[in-house]
Amino acid sequence: MEKLLKRINELANKAKTQGLSGEEKEEQARLRQEYLAVFRQNFTAVLDNTVIMQPDGSKTPVKRRESAQKKLKH
Repeated sequence: MEKLLKRINELANKAKTQGLSGEEKEEQARLRQEYLAVFRQNFTAVLDNTVIMQPDGSKTPVKRRESAQKKLKH
């Protein structure tokens, strides 16, 4: 993940200073999509392991909305 983010930042800096070739633009778009996929996967894992403590001391797991589950399947 660190390598991925480092390369994304390198390309972003180069885009600001020199501009990117067509190949580099494609690489940048691909890397961004890959980063977002990993981020979403990690965030989903955190939410799946999150519970809400009720005043009575019981724990309620966070539930996904149906629309969110449908989006993940598509």
